Amino acid sequence: MAFRKLLSALSLVAATYAGFVSQGAAPADDMLTLRVALTSNNVAGLTEKLTSLSIPGSSEFRQWLSMEEVKSFIQPSLETTSAFSAFASANGLTPTVISPNCDWVSITLPVSQANELFATQFEVFTHPDMTKTITRTLSVSLPSELVGHVDVIHPTTEFVRPNTRLAPTNLSLDKRTVAASCNSSLPTGVITPTCLQELYGIPTTPATAKGNSLLVTAYEDEFAQTADLAEFLKLLRPDIPSNTTFTLLTLDGGLNTQNPADAGSEASRSGLATGVPIQFLSVGGEDFATSLLDTTTFLDGIEEPPTVMTTSYGDDESSFGSSMAIKICNGYMALGSRGISVMFSSGDGGVRGHHDNASVCDDTTFIPDFPSSCPFITAVGSLQGFAPEKAINFTGGGFSNVFSTAFYQTAAVAGFLETIPSDFPGTFNSSGRGYPDASVQGWNFEVVVGGETALIGGTSASSPTFASVIALINDQLITAGKPVLGFLNPFIYSTGSKAFTDITIGHNSGFVCPASSVAFDAAVGWDPLTGFGSPVFSELLAAALA
Repeated sequence: MAFRKLLSALSLVAATYAGFVSQGAAPADDMLTLRVALTSNNVAGLTEKLTSLSIPGSSEFRQWLSMEEVKSFIQPSLETTSAFSAFASANGLTPTVISPNCDWVSITLPVSQANELFATQFEVFTHPDMTKTITRTLSVSLPSELVGHVDVIHPTTEFVRPNTRLAPTNLSLDKRTVAASCNSSLPTGVITPTCLQELYGIPTTPATAKGNSLLVTAYEDEFAQTADLAEFLKLLRPDIPSNTTFTLLTLDGGLNTQNPADAGSEASRSGLATGVPIQFLSVGGEDFATSLLDTTTFLDGIEEPPTVMTTSYGDDESSFGSSMAIKICNGYMALGSRGISVMFSSGDGGVRGHHDNASVCDDTTFIPDFPSSCPFITAVGSLQGFAPEKAINFTGGGFSNVFSTAFYQTAAVAGFLETIPSDFPGTFNSSGRGYPDASVQGWNFEVVVGGETALIGGTSASSPTFASVIALINDQLITAGKPVLGFLNPFIYSTGSKAFTDITIGHNSGFVCPASSVAFDAAVGWDPLTGFGSPVFSELLAAALA
């Protein structure tokens, strides 16, 4: 094992920036369980296939793949599995396959052996927001026999912070009579399902098509209360039986406690997709990156997966490291090729990633969010106000430092870049994947939390709203005998682009930063605050049916 190749690395400065502090070397006899991502046999082929499946006008348009067809691209080659098996055997390791596509295995070994095999030094780290320590390292190298066969070893150089929930802001608890529609008594209005239906032309007729469902993922002890959902439906959706509920799925020890003290607002945000079956996936797991991985591998193994998935969590792209971000993103590519529309909130820090401290307001180097920056998901930003709608200051948006401008958005991104003055003081990767892709309202949402009505805001309210729109369009596609929308972005950036109301007002400096802080400004056409803007349901449906 004389020759080694650096697999991943993170500077101490970056780890410290994320809030982690080293407490010294990890004890040599501590046991580590590491996940190893074996190199897929044909990721490039799946990328090419998904491109063909998702571009309007293609002969393969929306002919989504089966579970086994996706596996044929993702599974490692015999050469790769043999190489890793030989490595494991030679070092007394017993690998366990942990993914349906056989591209992830786990190994358990002492710290001393991990240090030797991967030319590294594992350390114990603490974080002020964590009660437990984590064992990580700042670099990992591969022995020569694994070069070309292993993409990621996890957890190693990933320093993903706790509290990755893009938490809605609880503005107030309010027992007043709920408004029937958009309430103008507040400067930006109270957002109810009726308001959203009126604003975007969303139908109230219940969905009836079989094979359509909306999956809401939840991490870090975010719980959906059945009692809150019932109360929400009584107050705001009296046209839906109040005993309508969701199907609970759990993964990695995920829970869904019904203690009112643990209540979240997730249940209330699924009340727009009238008649669409809702699944709530509660994911446990030791860290956010692992939870994201396990969610994708869980869905990889489902014969009939949900048609739409929404997630309201994220962190700085740099916290994951490029290798891990690429591997997770490829997992979403696999889901998109199955016909799943994967949506993520774009982040609540404007151009400043996951940060909500005023100390970052003078920083002119922009921080992209992940998974929002993944080109195989649809990132959803936040708007406020009416006639016209405007980008809210916290809406996450920008350009990836890991992923290049996506094939479907080259013209749109180029158009926006032309609007930026030559003396623009912000630093960002102009050749990166731009996000978000679309936006909807994201402020003053009326919800029920712990039995009380409340007003919340955040892109975590926006992604479920847009996901509901897509789920309702899928219902009509299925009824018409057509395939579901699946991977959305090539459609959104081409024939679907005219089905959005362009948003041209807004500045995403971040919630805690003044408007004078450098950030992007909304512009005509696509921009990295609002994407193409807010959906017009009838026009988006017509484009989808065309």
